[in-house]
Amino acid sequence: MRRRLLRRDWHQTGKRKTLFKQHVPAHYADECPSAQTGPLACALEKDMRSSEWEVFYMDAIQRELLEQVAGLHEMPAGAYNIRANGEAVARSTTAHIDIVTKTDKPGIDIVIKPGTKNESVHIPVLLSQSGLTEMVYNDFYIGDDCDVTIVAGCGIHNSGDQMSKHDGIHTFYIGKNSHVKYVEKHYGSGEGNGERIMNPETVAELSENSFMELETVQIRGVDSTRRSTRATLADGAKIIVTEKLMTHGKQYAETSFDVDLNGEGSSANVISRAVARDDSRQLFLAKINGNNRCTGHSECDAIIMDNAKISAIPEITANHLDAELIHEAAIGKIAGEQIVKLMTLGLTEAEAEAQIVNGFLK
Repeated sequence: MRRRLLRRDWHQTGKRKTLFKQHVPAHYADECPSAQTGPLACALEKDMRSSEWEVFYMDAIQRELLEQVAGLHEMPAGAYNIRANGEAVARSTTAHIDIVTKTDKPGIDIVIKPGTKNESVHIPVLLSQSGLTEMVYNDFYIGDDCDVTIVAGCGIHNSGDQMSKHDGIHTFYIGKNSHVKYVEKHYGSGEGNGERIMNPETVAELSENSFMELETVQIRGVDSTRRSTRATLADGAKIIVTEKLMTHGKQYAETSFDVDLNGEGSSANVISRAVARDDSRQLFLAKINGNNRCTGHSECDAIIMDNAKISAIPEITANHLDAELIHEAAIGKIAGEQIVKLMTLGLTEAEAEAQIVNGFLK
């Protein structure tokens, strides 16, 4: 395993390279006692032109964002790239997974060698500076016969009055007979008036007999999001998409899924569970094109509450005699008898409602 100290060329920019606490060699402990603090609490910076060490803190807000979007309490095993406030701050690669910074635009290339099994990649993005906006391009090259998990996600904390925004395009090139599980979580926090905006786009090209699981979660704190997912499947390829979404306040969320089943024996299953409350709005779009002998299914189930608005527009198109396609959509309020039943068990109306919503989203 190779753990890299990220830096720009100090001859040109004077930037310093950063090393998280867990990776500090033991013989530096006396030089920087702060390095012995808790996980993710600090990092070390060494000026490339001197022998002095300085402490760089990952504050409580950034640690909370990292936990929410990636489930991390400490640096993960395997490969990772952590981006914070517009810059990469930590990276680790393995013998089978390499991560390379793009030279023509913001973003990274993740290259996974053929035959890689039971390895993971974490690529969370953290924004805690109000007014920061960015556009990032990440490309994944997954070789044949792989079985890997990729955990992404973005957390924005905005306590100011300016808009904070992260847009990202993730493009997957999945090799033959490979299995990829991709998990993406969105989370927003902060008491400021500035908006928290995320617009992720996922593009996936699945080769013969490959399988992709895509899980997206957005439960709170994001004022506006437009998620776009496009997938093209070759012979025998399979994709399963599950979405969990909850909006509140005046938030807006739009999700669009567009799947081309080009290969013989290919299949797609798109499932969305959504809750809209207060004055929030949601739009669900799902389009499946059956261009060969294939099977496709899309399903949107949504709970509407308060003054919210939800639109679900599924579309299926059969361009082949042996394409079998189904779409389903259901929107409704929580049944009163469900709440009454839970209240008889000692829950308040608010507690009963919350338990029903949590169970629905799970």
